[in-house]
Amino acid sequence: MISRTACIAPLVLAGTLFAAHPAVAQDTGWSWENSTEVGFVTTSGNASQTTLSLKSSLTGTSGANTFKIGVGGLRASSDITTRTAQGTPGSFTVTETTNEVTSASNYYARARYDRELGEAFLFTGAGWERNTFAGYQNRYSTVAGVGRTWVDSDDGRFKTDVGGTYTVQEDVQTPGEREGFFGFRVTIEGARSLTETTDFETEFVLDENLETSDDLRFDWLSSIAVALTEGLALKTSYQLVFDNDPALLSVPLFTGGTENGTVGVPSSQFDSLLTLSLVIKL
Repeated sequence: MISRTACIAPLVLAGTLFAAHPAVAQDTGWSWENSTEVGFVTTSGNASQTTLSLKSSLTGTSGANTFKIGVGGLRASSDITTRTAQGTPGSFTVTETTNEVTSASNYYARARYDRELGEAFLFTGAGWERNTFAGYQNRYSTVAGVGRTWVDSDDGRFKTDVGGTYTVQEDVQTPGEREGFFGFRVTIEGARSLTETTDFETEFVLDENLETSDDLRFDWLSSIAVALTEGLALKTSYQLVFDNDPALLSVPLFTGGTENGTVGVPSSQFDSLLTLSLVIKL
């Protein structure tokens, strides 16, 4: 079971980073901004591995209205080469067989609409996620609630919100079967300009299943971006994902050296991801 200290740590961090400033009103008229992050690493030779990450978000603002769409994904794969030799020690031929093995794969798509009411705001949103290595094939969610903007200035931003959720999940272990449940979500979001060219951002999202109290999840993402030019930046991000009641994974069962079906084993409660990416803003 996760401790309360882990849950409130992001709030403590945000409180120490952000000084209170009055919220400011947005300009009227629609304006759009796109931010795309691309990360790519590849190795070849005796060991061959490729990792590709991509995130893109489109944000539109008009007066008190904000609409945001975000998509992203990560895929890591390795080429496993098996070598065999046939013949005699003095004369032989080598046969190589290479198979690609996916070692990480997760994708998401989200949309959210906010309506400001002074320093408070109403919001609604929907999302989809897939992470087969965490045990779920599809996770659909909707959310609606209320929040408050505590800080909104040129130097920083600090917002909190709480909302009711409904989630439908399809696990890898039980394809075709879907489980739906109601819950609630708490979000803490902050940003701070550290220097003229360096920005810090953090977002903590806590989800609780109201039907199964042990099903507590959080997603904590923090990043530091250093501007290279007006439209380019280099970003380092660290993401920590926790699921107190993780989905089951199918594991082969052996009895006396003979495979005897499969059993369900819980996946790891924690996932972490450290990425270095190039950010393109339009």
